[in-house]
Amino acid sequence: MYKIGRKWARLVMLISNEELEIEGKKLTRLELYRTNQKVFTWKGPFFFILSCIILAAGILYFQQYWQKSIRIEVPEADLGKKVVVQMPNGQEVFTYEKLIIKKDGKTYYKGERNTIDLTGGTVSYKNW
Repeated sequence: MYKIGRKWARLVMLISNEELEIEGKKLTRLELYRTNQKVFTWKGPFFFILSCIILAAGILYFQQYWQKSIRIEVPEADLGKKVVVQMPNGQEVFTYEKLIIKKDGKTYYKGERNTIDLTGGTVSYKNW
């Protein structure tokens, strides 16, 4: 007969006999299983949650680092001197000299998104 370990002997006994006698008590397979219940430890969930927190912190750190490392340097545009345009109705337009365009005898303000007709207004160079 072969020598087998204690765990395998218990397994062989479970398969072969319906009732087993351990320490003078007759136990069925179900009772034997219930006597050897596994103990729940918090190690697994603790290390899982800890690793998730470390992973999330690492992702946030590298995301911040990546965003701060990308810098787009826009060259400064020389827009000229500061200008105040006094309109005939009393309104004032504060702009720069190079944004005022004269075309066909009319004066226009040409901004990034819009164009305003400044015809009839007086241009004065003031530091606003």
